[in-house]
Amino acid sequence: MTPAARLQAAIEILDEAIASARDDGPPADVIVTRYFKTRRYAGSGDRRAVRELVFRAIRRSAERPASGRAAMLGLAADDPGLVELFGQGRGPAPIIDGEERSPAAIVPSWLEPEISPLVGRGEWPALLERAPLDLRVNAARATRDMLIGQFPSAEPTRISPWGLRLPADSRIDDLPAYADGLIEVQDEGSQLIALACQAQGGMRILDLCAGGGGKALALAAAAPGAEILATDTNRSRLSKLAPRATKAGARIETRLLDHPRELEALADWAGTADVVLVDAPCSGSGTWRRNPEGRWRLTSGRLERLVRLQSQLLDIGAEMVRPGGSLVYAVCSILSAEGERQAADFLGRRSSWVAQATPIDAGRLDGAGRLLVPGQDGTDGFFVARLVRPC
Repeated sequence: MTPAARLQAAIEILDEAIASARDDGPPADVIVTRYFKTRRYAGSGDRRAVRELVFRAIRRSAERPASGRAAMLGLAADDPGLVELFGQGRGPAPIIDGEERSPAAIVPSWLEPEISPLVGRGEWPALLERAPLDLRVNAARATRDMLIGQFPSAEPTRISPWGLRLPADSRIDDLPAYADGLIEVQDEGSQLIALACQAQGGMRILDLCAGGGGKALALAAAAPGAEILATDTNRSRLSKLAPRATKAGARIETRLLDHPRELEALADWAGTADVVLVDAPCSGSGTWRRNPEGRWRLTSGRLERLVRLQSQLLDIGAEMVRPGGSLVYAVCSILSAEGERQAADFLGRRSSWVAQATPIDAGRLDGAGRLLVPGQDGTDGFFVARLVRPC
């Protein structure tokens, strides 16, 4: 492919990504892969170059662009070399004076007031920097010191005792440690959420919003012998946990829940859990460096629905906690409504509960919890609070 043809391909992919973000369809990386499956003539260099153009344009545009062409014209405003490709053979049509160009921004304008005041504007660029590849060592079967030699470019993560950090785009699929279940891909922030649970063998632990089970696996590795139940309302996501647990040598029970009848399905756990983890669905604003198009998918209406759901999940989780037990609330978000205010509202509804310090030596105190952000802590952005039921 010529440089101009690569640019045209990027515009076509962006058109699909914009429509997909609007209609809650597949993410951009899936669209890129699908695009090239039907274009076998494109070599690895072409695919790499087009993907880079697509994600440069996505990172640059905080608001969902009007079109792929508008997104690329915006990028071309910062890169004169791209301007020359418009109008070339197999490339996009020539530029017309006055054409719409997507403006450059980090945070959608409507969302700026929602960003936690603890995250200064000077830290916003880090929200979109490319993320490293973090690994979690399966602590039940290995140690970080045992495995670090298998990854020449790896460094220990700064905060998590289980983590190894590799450069972005590192591949581990063919490594024996991955095939044998000794490591899992998991951002250090997610590892710290599991660490905040302070899991121990013999505990009864409920992961209420387990998804694919990454944190349940971390809990099982940290506390062999604990009774762990992982639940979710999404069958597809939850079904991924069993094979991962088998590979890791972890014993984790799974249970599919039916909203809004979660309390009925969990009646046998009511008031008996030592720890309940509510890693709630959220805006994902803390993961924009991995999923920058998430900004295009979020709307004020969607945010309001997420905040309501988080509140409901906290109340469900609270019913499962035994007297003296803990509820750990976490969101991959830097928005006050999902973090500090959500925890404060819970404590307002349940005045006898108290906040307890989390065992995380990083981040900033944010009301009842802690807030970590990429710029300061090197993790995805997230809020975590440990809430204790009175005896």
